[in-house]
Amino acid sequence: MAFNLPKNKKLILFDGVCNLCNTSVQFIIKHDKKNMFLFAALQSDVGGKIIEAFHIDIKKTDSIILYTPEKGIDYKSTAALKIARYLGFPINITSVFIIIPSFIRNWVYDYIAKNRYKWYGKKESCMIPTPEIKNKFLG
Repeated sequence: MAFNLPKNKKLILFDGVCNLCNTSVQFIIKHDKKNMFLFAALQSDVGGKIIEAFHIDIKKTDSIILYTPEKGIDYKSTAALKIARYLGFPINITSVFIIIPSFIRNWVYDYIAKNRYKWYGKKESCMIPTPEIKNKFLG
């Protein structure tokens, strides 16, 4: 199940209406020097297909999912830390937090995710990428 992902690419699914998530996507694009990541909103066709294929309950996981054809999916704090690992120094140092048990990491992650709309706001519709970064987004 490769979802037509180009070789050596990783796909980040994100909440397309969340301001924090959109800011995070912009941050990743800026620091993705190896051009490893592609993006799709959870609300997109690609996002829907992956959610369906992996039987993901978006009521429990509704903010970030990392998909790689060879490893499947990672979500929540594990996805965030694995993404950070590829963003170069000094950002990649944060991936050391993977040693903290996931139930602790995800407690913090879930707290932020639960409050993200209240703290950062929400868009009426998914982000429309600029022409310069449009090739990084799958529909």
